[in-house]
Amino acid sequence: MAERSVVRLLPWSGPEGKRAHLVTDGSSTPLSLLADQIENQQINTAAVIAELARPMVDEEAKLTADELRWICTRLIESLVDVLNVCESRGQRLPEYEESGE
Repeated sequence: MAERSVVRLLPWSGPEGKRAHLVTDGSSTPLSLLADQIENQQINTAAVIAELARPMVDEEAKLTADELRWICTRLIESLVDVLNVCESRGQRLPEYEESGE
């Protein structure tokens, strides 16, 4: 029986900024557990940034263009991180079983 091979998208970039992947047999490894921890930190960070950004983009807020650019950059960085987590976790979901119809 051949061993199962699982490819996981990691929450950090590899050399030259390219996407990093981990190939395992699907069991938890120190690297996969570290990736889980970093993904959770990225999700929590995105939630904090979104909460802090709300009042900064309110109509009453009087921010300069540089300040708005700064918060937009943080929001985009967090969004990219969370989208990467979603893609990674989505790739690891099992396919739906075909119905017997």
